[in-house]
Amino acid sequence: MEHYQADPDLLTGRVILVTGAADSLGAAVGKACASHGATVILSDLEESQLGPLYDRLVASGAPEPAILPLDLEGADEAHYQGVVATLAREFGRLDGIAHCAAFAPFLSRIDDYDVSEWERVVRINLTAPFLLTQACLPLLRHAAEASIVFTADRVGRRGLAYWGAYAAAKFGIEGLMQTLAEETKDQGRLRVNSLDPGIIRTGLRARLYPGENPHELPAADTVTPAYLYLLGPDSIGVTGQAF
Repeated sequence: MEHYQADPDLLTGRVILVTGAADSLGAAVGKACASHGATVILSDLEESQLGPLYDRLVASGAPEPAILPLDLEGADEAHYQGVVATLAREFGRLDGIAHCAAFAPFLSRIDDYDVSEWERVVRINLTAPFLLTQACLPLLRHAAEASIVFTADRVGRRGLAYWGAYAAAKFGIEGLMQTLAEETKDQGRLRVNSLDPGIIRTGLRARLYPGENPHELPAADTVTPAYLYLLGPDSIGVTGQAF
């Protein structure tokens, strides 16, 4: 995927939901999907956070996107079911989800980790993606072929000191991905994979490493070809893989 070049019309006619779309990675993935023809549902905590990206996509001539405010910490199962009912009513389909939202408030030893913060981090990074994915599965299964991409992290594949709840949640994401891929692989209409974009320039990275020069890191748009590959038809048959 390193040198993958997506066809300009790769996602034409498709509806793709991108979480964390107000931050660097989610915004870059949303923009890339729209520029390749997708109708993108931009999701983040506050509607106001998504307005600038919405305006840029409209001005670019891409298919008109939609804005979906979603509180990953506070939303319950009923709320997610309501979200999916709205998607079904407004779009009639869903062809993919790019889970790009991420939250880590600090780095801390396990000895010192606050329990309430632990639960908050696990909720946003693991439970919320599960709930959203579960709610969307019936709609995804109606697509001719659909794709779910969970954003992974190196600390969720080999634990590193001080990453605490975030690392534990990302290990969980890998388990969720593998389990769902196994459960759906014989149906042939849904593929499920995870993608570690590596160390890139994001708001989360800047918050955890305030002394680091962000401009020395690759921009988020350098990894969007990998997301396009996994979301588009060129990856048909690829499932259960940790990229």
